[in-house]
Amino acid sequence: MKILILNGPNLNLLGEREPSIYGEISLESLIKYMNKSAQALGVEIYHFQSNNEGALIDQIHEARRDTHGIIFNPGAFSHYSYALRDAVSSVNLPVIEVHISNISAREPFRHLSVIAPVCLGQISGLGLEGYGLALDFLVKHLTNPSTD
Repeated sequence: MKILILNGPNLNLLGEREPSIYGEISLESLIKYMNKSAQALGVEIYHFQSNNEGALIDQIHEARRDTHGIIFNPGAFSHYSYALRDAVSSVNLPVIEVHISNISAREPFRHLSVIAPVCLGQISGLGLEGYGLALDFLVKHLTNPSTD
C-alpha cells in the first residue's frame, strides 16, 4: 500500500512560521515521524510539498497511477482553490484533508474548506498528530472499507 503525504503552501516553514499556531516541529521532522508510523503499519509513504497550486494538482493527478490514498494539507488553498477541489474529485482515491490548527477557531475566512466536501474526511486542530491519525484511518479504510 502506498500513500502520498501532500503539503501545500508555507508548510515548508513548519517550525519557523508562527510556532504558537503550527508548533516548533519542522517539516523534515514531520516526515520522519510519518515514515516511522508508516513502517509500523507496513505501508509505504512518499511526500511532496509545494507552494504552487499547479504542482500540487500535478501530484494529485500523478498519484492516481500507483497510489492508494492521499493525506493532504492544502494550507490556505483549502479556502478558495476550486482547481485543487476538482483535482481531488477527479481521481478515484480516498483523500483525508489535514490541518494542524483548528481552522474553525481561527479567522472567519479559514472556516470553510472547499476541498473537504470531496474528501473522505477532515482532521483539524490536532497538531502534527493529525497526520498520524489520518494515516491510521486511511490504512484501515483501505484494508477494510466496510467498517468506516
